[in-house]
Amino acid sequence: MSESNRREFLATGTAALAAAAIAGVASAQESKPAKRPSAMPAAAGMGAVITQAIPGAIDANGKWTLPPLPYAYDALEPHIDAQTMQIHHDKHHAGYVKGLIACEEKLAEARTTGDFSLVEHWSKKLSFNGGGHFLHCIFWDSMGPNGGGDPTGALARKIAADFGSVAAFKAQFSAAAKAVEGSGWGILGYQVAGAKLTVLQGQNQNLLSQWGVVPLLAIDVWEHAYYLKYQNRRADYVDAWWNVVNWQAVGKRFEMLEH
Repeated sequence: MSESNRREFLATGTAALAAAAIAGVASAQESKPAKRPSAMPAAAGMGAVITQAIPGAIDANGKWTLPPLPYAYDALEPHIDAQTMQIHHDKHHAGYVKGLIACEEKLAEARTTGDFSLVEHWSKKLSFNGGGHFLHCIFWDSMGPNGGGDPTGALARKIAADFGSVAAFKAQFSAAAKAVEGSGWGILGYQVAGAKLTVLQGQNQNLLSQWGVVPLLAIDVWEHAYYLKYQNRRADYVDAWWNVVNWQAVGKRFEMLEH
């Protein structure tokens, strides 16, 4: 893909996706495919981008769905215990999917009736539940039983270029995740406008976000993600989490944007 075509794709398709991934305010059911560079396959479009960047977020019919875990509940032990994984996925994440669908239904009802008296409430809930769904899809995909170590290839080179070194990136990311005020996320994102990587703190699932950033790697630091094993020791959980990071999956998300 030429540089001009790559820029066009990032500016049209990926920027819209980034807003949805962080803030949860876009509906895949209502999205139109972004304008595609001629070099992209005819079958590609916004749906294909979402499928790659936010794995499992939608089903074959383009509807929001809870993706199955790509590994067993106990696959990440001893770093993350099976009971936490089961409750986290089957209860918490499932709740965000249900909430996202309900919000869209309520807003559709408001458009039909013309009664927008609760639009502020449902818009906030749409952002919250959408953010929860998208970030959890990335969270599950970014971990695996054979994880750990350091990134390789193009992602490793980009991290070194933008943060100075992989070690410096990890130090900043860990510090940001540990210091999230209350519930939230530590996020490595691709900043579309500058074509660079950035580390963000996500408060709750939709606050402190930055428009135009596509999440590549995310750690959930809500207490439900670690309390059964680590109690209030979030720092221990964050340190242990590096042992399960699936850098191959993160690298694929990055290369999708770079190429």
